[in-house]
Order: sequence, then C-alpha cells, then structure tokens
Amino acid sequence: MDESGFPRCQKCDTGILLPLSDYGRDGASIRYKAWVCSNPVCGFNIRIDNGEISLGRSIGESYK
Repeated sequence: MDESGFPRCQKCDTGILLPLSDYGRDGASIRYKAWVCSNPVCGFNIRIDNGEISLGRSIGESYK
C-alpha cells in the first residue's frame, strides 16, 4: 500500500493503482470499474466489462 491507501502496481512496482468509476447502461454508477497504473510508461490496467475481467487492454482517451 502507498501512503494514499491505494495498492502499488505489481507490474512495475513504481506506480500506484488508481480506481476509476463509470456509469452503467441504466445510468447507475459503477464504483471501481477499472484500475490503472499511475506510471504512464507501465500502462497496466484491469477492467470489469459485463462481468468479465480484462487485463492489459490498451487504454486511450475517450472522445465522448
């Protein structure tokens, strides 16, 4: 754990895993839908989509 209370990235051991939230189809909030490493060089991420866990998908900026 880091001083912030968030876990350290197990891939690079430099960054911190930061939680991201989103909204579902019906507008309900989904807390901690994804976790991303704060180290931009690392790029590690884990997501939950429709009940499935995905690791390491490429991440990019949303234009919505």
